[in-house]
Amino acid sequence: MLTELRIRDFAIIDELQLTLAPGFSVLTGETGAGKSIIIDAVSLVLGGRADATCVRAGADRAIVEAVFRLEPAQRAAIDPVLEREGLEGDDPDLLLLGREVRRSGRSISRVNGRAVTLTLLREVAQGLVDIHGQSEHLSLLRVREHVNLLDRYAELWPLRAQVADLVGRVRAVRRELADFVLREQELAHRADLLQFQINEIGAATLQPGEEEGLLEERLRLTHAEQLAALAGEALRALEEGEGEAPAALDLLGAALRALEGLVRIDPALEPQLQIAEGINYQVEELVRGLRDYQEQVEYNPQRLQEVEDRLALIHRLERKYGPTVPDVLAYAEKAARELARLTHSEERIAELQAQEERLLTELSELVLELSLRRREAAKRLAAGIEEELGDLRMEGARFGVDFRWREDPEGVPVTASQISNLKSRISESVSQRISDLAEGRFAFDSTGIDHIEFLVSPNPGEPLKPLVKIASGGETSRLMLALKTVLSRADETPTLIFDEIGQGIGGRVGATVGEKLWGLAVGTGPGGLRHQVLCVTHLPQLAGFGDVHFHVEKVVADERTVTRVVPLQGQARVEELAQMLGASGEATYRSAEEILEQVARCKRQNVGGKE
Repeated sequence: MLTELRIRDFAIIDELQLTLAPGFSVLTGETGAGKSIIIDAVSLVLGGRADATCVRAGADRAIVEAVFRLEPAQRAAIDPVLEREGLEGDDPDLLLLGREVRRSGRSISRVNGRAVTLTLLREVAQGLVDIHGQSEHLSLLRVREHVNLLDRYAELWPLRAQVADLVGRVRAVRRELADFVLREQELAHRADLLQFQINEIGAATLQPGEEEGLLEERLRLTHAEQLAALAGEALRALEEGEGEAPAALDLLGAALRALEGLVRIDPALEPQLQIAEGINYQVEELVRGLRDYQEQVEYNPQRLQEVEDRLALIHRLERKYGPTVPDVLAYAEKAARELARLTHSEERIAELQAQEERLLTELSELVLELSLRRREAAKRLAAGIEEELGDLRMEGARFGVDFRWREDPEGVPVTASQISNLKSRISESVSQRISDLAEGRFAFDSTGIDHIEFLVSPNPGEPLKPLVKIASGGETSRLMLALKTVLSRADETPTLIFDEIGQGIGGRVGATVGEKLWGLAVGTGPGGLRHQVLCVTHLPQLAGFGDVHFHVEKVVADERTVTRVVPLQGQARVEELAQMLGASGEATYRSAEEILEQVARCKRQNVGGKE
């Protein structure tokens, strides 16, 4: 809900900070005092049109800020947008929207203190407030919202979720089909490329670890002469000796013989003898290993070239398909799988087409059931709204829901037997255009196949017309109030603002309107949602129902006209209602007090009945 509104240098408002509470709040005051300016400020901060003329004379900019406390339902819709754009605030339950309009006409939008585009501000703000009289913020005048309102009213969201899931599966199959059909030539070229790559890698007959072995062999072949010389030098030192210098093995043998003599005299030196014997054995093993290595080392230019060519081939494949031999082999396996899929594309296309038809047949049953349930709910909705309109002195007004199916060769199939079954389960009075239904294929989306629009006829004898085309004014506001009352359990918009809803009606109807507005705020009725309701009015009978009463007045300060807003309680409120009654004297004050007494009794009865 809207908890705080701060306005600075906007129209005739120099500075205003308005703290709003839950429930039903009313704003009253003389014409021109600035009540509608406050509503305009709310419209602006929600993303409404900005105009340099709204900047107060003598100021260089107008600033409007609004603080909203978000319920879980609002957070579920808004949090993903804030996270996506990095706009999270310090308190996740609070949302701060801001709008600044400069004298030059440039405007700046802010969400949680950070500058954003106007489009993003509107995306975040959508669904927070309905301003009745400002059609750009009125959810009931957005035709695409009608199906959502009807489905929430009829509690069809679980069934609709099943439809949306099935539609998602159909779209996934169609995307894969399109990938095959629309890219057939491209896929053929892709198959040729994959076959070439697979053949190229296969012809190389690569083996894991082969590259490392070849690199070692190339190193030996490249340094064969040096390796042979060094190995010979080591063997001479170990086994043959240099000149008169004895070999290492000869020296070790002499040492062993001396140790054996020592041990015969002093057995305590047995461990040292064993160490010497181990060293001698290891040196002999070293000699044998060096001799084998020396025999293997040979200078072979032909083999060196073969190794170089093989490494060049491996490196070329690695540049094309992966950094290592295992990566190249993995690429070949992946290419083979993709080629197999492309090679069998015709079979896959046929399989997908059959799967699409199965899903569409299943979807057909679901969307027809959803359509039937909607048509039944539409009758109840129309009856409820017309009853509300009667209470509001619009006895001749009528309400209807228009259902249309749009033919589409790619749509969901509806058979004659399904149409017959639908007609047998629903009466002509329940739905418009029922006799026009026929078999065929019809467009669908995640909401089903129904294109739904609310229709109204405000006056007797007039045909039903789209809700979005009805005339504006008090009549429209009353119609919207009737819709809001019936749809209260379906409408999740937390804050509702009504501007001069009592225009053109008398005191008795004004009291009825006030009671209904208060009912929206407290959520009276089965399953009703609580709303924050703000209303600008000149009717004292309506204003009496306000839980909070603000008086808006225009005063002159420092030779400038400014708007002030004062909360009224007790005697001050009685005086305001008396002035709104348009007379003076003790009788008028008594009438104002009676309005508040009657309202108090009505509220007690309604709250008690609800409990």
